[in-house]
Amino acid sequence: MFPCGNCRATAVGADGRCTACGSYQQQQQQPLPSAPPIGYPAPGPQGMGMPAPVDLRRGLSTALTVLFGVLIASEIAVLVAVSDQWSILGDFQDGKFISYEKADDADDFATGMSVINFFVVVAVAIVWAVWFRRLRLNAEVFAPGQHRFTPGWAAGAWFTPVVNLWFPKQIANDIWRASSPQGPQAAKRGLLNGWWVTLIVGQVIGLVASVQYEVANTKMEDGDIETPKEAMDTIDSMHSALGASMFSSCVLIAAAILGLLLVRQITTMQAERATLPPQSGPAPYGPSGGLPYGAPAGQPYPNQPYGGAAPYGQQYGGQQYGGGPGTPPPAPGQQAPGQQQHPYGSGPAGY
Repeated sequence: MFPCGNCRATAVGADGRCTACGSYQQQQQQPLPSAPPIGYPAPGPQGMGMPAPVDLRRGLSTALTVLFGVLIASEIAVLVAVSDQWSILGDFQDGKFISYEKADDADDFATGMSVINFFVVVAVAIVWAVWFRRLRLNAEVFAPGQHRFTPGWAAGAWFTPVVNLWFPKQIANDIWRASSPQGPQAAKRGLLNGWWVTLIVGQVIGLVASVQYEVANTKMEDGDIETPKEAMDTIDSMHSALGASMFSSCVLIAAAILGLLLVRQITTMQAERATLPPQSGPAPYGPSGGLPYGAPAGQPYPNQPYGGAAPYGQQYGGQQYGGGPGTPPPAPGQQAPGQQQHPYGSGPAGY
């Protein structure tokens, strides 16, 4: 029941009739519910809509720092073992007596150190791929839309044959540029380039030396040698392969040291970059800055700034159809300065 508009008694029923005075009243309409407040849309899944927040946790970088220390130690152990083999073969070439036990012990030590080094390298590669992908995700927040490869490639490119010779470096260049706190050209890439060059050179030389040594060693073990000269040539091949392997170990030790420094450098760069706004301006590997298809939305004339007059904004009393700026409107019946009289007189309004 609700109040009657005639007698003010709260006696109007659902049928609109007041039981006190008998008059009929129009039912009151319920107010419409207010619209919910308009706000920002909720962020969608990762990879859609607003970017995910920057992940600055240092667990992976700390683990990589420790693993690089272990890797450096294992590479030094491999270098010592290979040097022992290389020295024994050199003594044999010089005509010195070398016992089979000494040669076997050197081979066993080198094999053991190589196996340990292999497992350390695998551990470093797995943690590195996860950490590198996180860097790529953070870099997308710092410089949206300015990267050549997706975050998936940041992890998968390391394990993809052939493309792992240049894809990771291009991704690293994009990450470095986006993570530079003071702009794309502020942080020099000497550390990044030095690490990549030593890594590739050390791995390539090591692979070639390993293949050369295994071929010569297999030939010696199988007894596939017919003349003493062929035997000496095979030993010379093994000796040169061990020398190249030693050089590869030295280069890889340098790469591991530079990699450790690189982890610390990029981690610090991204922590500092997270305090600054995203990069703006032209994207170096895509469309130029601003809208890629011309003028901003809602601005029909590209050459006019927001708030400025349209190209035909002076058509009503401006220079195009009247006097100059500030010219007062003409009196009724008079012609505006600079305006030609229509040869057939003034037509209806708007014509």
